[in-house]
Amino acid sequence: MKKGILTLVPTPISETGLLEPVALEKLLKAATTEAETSIFVIEDLKPGRRRWLGFGLPRESIDSFVQYNEHTAAVVSKELLAKLQAGFNVFLMSDGGLPAFYDPGIELVDLCHKNNIQVTSTPFFNSISLALALSGFSHKKFWFEGFLPIDANDRASVIKNIMNMKHTAIVMDTPYRLKRVLEEFQASFGSSKKKLFVALDLNSPTEELRRGTPSELLAAIIDQKREFVLIVSE
Repeated sequence: MKKGILTLVPTPISETGLLEPVALEKLLKAATTEAETSIFVIEDLKPGRRRWLGFGLPRESIDSFVQYNEHTAAVVSKELLAKLQAGFNVFLMSDGGLPAFYDPGIELVDLCHKNNIQVTSTPFFNSISLALALSGFSHKKFWFEGFLPIDANDRASVIKNIMNMKHTAIVMDTPYRLKRVLEEFQASFGSSKKKLFVALDLNSPTEELRRGTPSELLAAIIDQKREFVLIVSE
């Protein structure tokens, strides 16, 4: 049986804001022609329903909304995982902003990665916060390293510091250095219990999200000259 997909749906911070067009189109299709296999998950029922109707989406869908927040996540995340494994598509929305970015959606995203369920997002215009949300890693505290230095010794020193950090770190570099970055982390990895997540070509048809050790990522990623955000976590 084909598994479903978890899609994060960022919504406007302002209640009067318009939903991004691709997200609107995807939700409309899911609520009409794909309603039997679609599950809509929101943070709080009342404002979630109000926003949904404000976006012009079908009223018929609001009665089947699933509430997912800090009070329900422990139970509901496992129920949603079972639905995803059974082929249902799940659309996760917050009351405003990017779901799974510093909110309970992290738990569901993490479960999906651990169970080989595809995770993606409708368009969002900040690659750093989107990569964090899609990683499923805890990011209560995180360090943005940005682009690594050019000098090899400086790069090695920065990577060593990242490997010793107790919190999540975010690394970027130019597309043609993806392989080099993974090889450099592999050289510093040793017996580390760290986890790596790489987000490739976010919000594009070739988007690819992978977790693993540096060696696993090097083996799995075929095209190693792509836009990327690398996240390292405990």
